[in-house]
Amino acid sequence: MPNAVVVGTQWGDEGKAKVIDYLSRFCDIVIRFHGGANAGHTVIADGKKFIFHLVPSGIMYPGKVCVVSNGVVFDAEQFLREIDDLGAKNVSVEGRLFVSDLAHLVMPYHKLQDSANESAMGEKKIGTTGRGIGPAYADKATRTGLRVGDLAEWDSFTKKLAENFIAKKRLLSFYGQPFELDLDKTTALYRGFRARLLPFIADTGDLLYKAAKAGKRLLFEGAQGTFLDIDHGTYPFVTSSNTIAGAASTGAGVGPSLVNHVIGIVKAYTTRVGNGPFPTEIMGDMGERIRSMGGEFGATTGRPRRCGWFDSVLLRRSAQLNGLTRLALTKLDVLSGLDEIKICTHYELDGKRIEVFPTSPAVLEKAVPKYETMPGWKTDLSKCSKLADVPEKALAYVKRLQALCYGVPLLLVSVGPDRTQTIEVEPL
Repeated sequence: MPNAVVVGTQWGDEGKAKVIDYLSRFCDIVIRFHGGANAGHTVIADGKKFIFHLVPSGIMYPGKVCVVSNGVVFDAEQFLREIDDLGAKNVSVEGRLFVSDLAHLVMPYHKLQDSANESAMGEKKIGTTGRGIGPAYADKATRTGLRVGDLAEWDSFTKKLAENFIAKKRLLSFYGQPFELDLDKTTALYRGFRARLLPFIADTGDLLYKAAKAGKRLLFEGAQGTFLDIDHGTYPFVTSSNTIAGAASTGAGVGPSLVNHVIGIVKAYTTRVGNGPFPTEIMGDMGERIRSMGGEFGATTGRPRRCGWFDSVLLRRSAQLNGLTRLALTKLDVLSGLDEIKICTHYELDGKRIEVFPTSPAVLEKAVPKYETMPGWKTDLSKCSKLADVPEKALAYVKRLQALCYGVPLLLVSVGPDRTQTIEVEPL
């Protein structure tokens, strides 16, 4: 398999982890290139459920190397928790999991700051996960952050930590929030983290470059979704990093010439967690039915996801932003049993047809989705192993989605949560 980037094409939760897990069989190294522990990736393998927030999903395959690269903001406590959980399930990571020395640390005070920020915004709150992601990226931008590599230089780390405690205590005081952290206890906590983390820390950019030169196959794992991108998403209801395919290069420390394919993961309907515009959102019983059938609850927070019909306007913009070369369609099985299914083909605003996803939040809020309706199907898709097994009405739905998304070729169709419930269509 050539080197490929996997990205979510909607607002996240498209099923990236399953596709990455599936593709990991064909690659040598899986790289998480942005975001933090605010992203939850769920893999079901051999009936066992694994939820990852930082460790790349490819870790489930013995012998595969996994990298948490420099574009990630790194929560040491969460990472070690995942390592322990894997060990308890007899999955060894020894010698095949590395963390970039350039990745910035999410510190306990970032989580306090995140909560204070949200509280101060009142009704205008973004709906963050409270994991400290935004404040960690803010410190990175203002050059006051601590990096994973700083743990190796302990005296320098403790000095910077003490300076940051003073600054953050002052900031939280401005918000009227208590600063419930103790410097000595936090220092001791990170001393313990340091002892466990040092074997994982590496110059991962150099590691990846040399691996690529040696012919190793790289799979870049995106988190969240295209429309949570800090630049191109539905701002300000976005995450704090670049989530599109182009971020794989800067986030992993390798040149863009190493990327051969961009695989866009798209759910057969649309979901969103948290606040922000959502043109095709379904209110009432139908929205609740899809949420229940699809198990649409956040892997990180457990929050119910907002559910809506498939939005082709959104997907066309995603194809443009990411340069998609393949689509991976997930959760087609969830729609089984519906009498009819709607597809948003375009928007209208003030009597004008809108084919391109608006960059203005104000325009998007007022845009009216326009639908075409297709007949549903009653057949259970979970046992389908090839396209010929898929009922005609379901196959017609798939082909219509593809046609509305510039005809980007289909890589695979997922018909259930397990890695075996995958129909491969057009391999890379």
